[in-house]
Amino acid sequence: MYDIVGKRNLWFTISAILTIPGLIFIFLGGLKPSIDFTGGTEWEVRYADEPNAQEMTATLSELGYEDALVTQLSGGLLRIRTAPIDLIPAEAAAPSPSPSASASASVSIAPSPSASSSSSADPSSSASPSAEPSPAPIADGTEFADLEDELEGIFGPGEPRSLRTVGPIIGADLIRSSAILIVIGELFILAYLWMRFGFRFGTAAIVALLHDVILVVGTFAILGFFFNVEFDALFVTALLTIIGFSVHDTIVVFDRIRENRIRHAGESFGAIVNHSILQTMGRSIITSLTVVVTLGALLLLGPPTIRTFTLALLLGVVSGTYSSIFNASQILVAWNEWDARRRTRAGVPRPARSIPR
Repeated sequence: MYDIVGKRNLWFTISAILTIPGLIFIFLGGLKPSIDFTGGTEWEVRYADEPNAQEMTATLSELGYEDALVTQLSGGLLRIRTAPIDLIPAEAAAPSPSPSASASASVSIAPSPSASSSSSADPSSSASPSAEPSPAPIADGTEFADLEDELEGIFGPGEPRSLRTVGPIIGADLIRSSAILIVIGELFILAYLWMRFGFRFGTAAIVALLHDVILVVGTFAILGFFFNVEFDALFVTALLTIIGFSVHDTIVVFDRIRENRIRHAGESFGAIVNHSILQTMGRSIITSLTVVVTLGALLLLGPPTIRTFTLALLLGVVSGTYSSIFNASQILVAWNEWDARRRTRAGVPRPARSIPR
């Protein structure tokens, strides 16, 4: 019989190698949130002249968009991100050319031609009709259509693939809601495990769960640091799914440990855990493999919009299977042996039951 429990220091070392680099890059700021969390306007477009990211960044800077972030994608596509830009046409947003309407519209959107002629006819206006308009700043109300016309005049006709705008308030609310969801999910799982299996079992399962979360988040921190890979709102959904999957697999092993307490009552706790792991390992690996094959197909052949979600789920499923077999149960054995040594040094007799609570 293969002794998995006896090699637990090896499994703990592997887990440390997989998680510590991710933690380092998390603290180095490697995580790159998308506009779902930061707010802004982002669009992907391909221009006829196919400019690279450096050329587009320089052009946007000349047009007044110094803080624009441009990422080169495959197939000549560019992903451009700026502060929130108004996507509503000026004609639809400002139907009235009255002076009061022009004053309020100048803060939120670029003035329409009718509004410009109205303001130039106003004797109190100091701007001349022939004056060239200055580049629009990056702020709410900047007309996207104006920027689009400027870029097409420089790089030729554009073929947009996607376009979206998220306000900064919505992004802040999403960050807060995501953190609350993850914390509440972990607390409810911890409470359930404590009631079902006891304090040690529940704590060991949560530690293994944190291993999976850190591995996934740390991997995205590394990818963000070196390749500017961003995480979006679907990433939070993936984390919640990983939490459920990891604990589900761990519960199967823990249930078998409780059953084997009766079948192998005379054996040590480590031997009981080893029996349980070997009996459930095939089921865990086969179940996870079916999910991995599906996620692998989605990652390779699926649309780019769900690639972040698919990659996070794939990493989480593999990590969850590993931690359920090689981490959660090993933590129980290490904890039990440490407690036995502590009781021996203190001269306290061990309890009769073989399974710690």
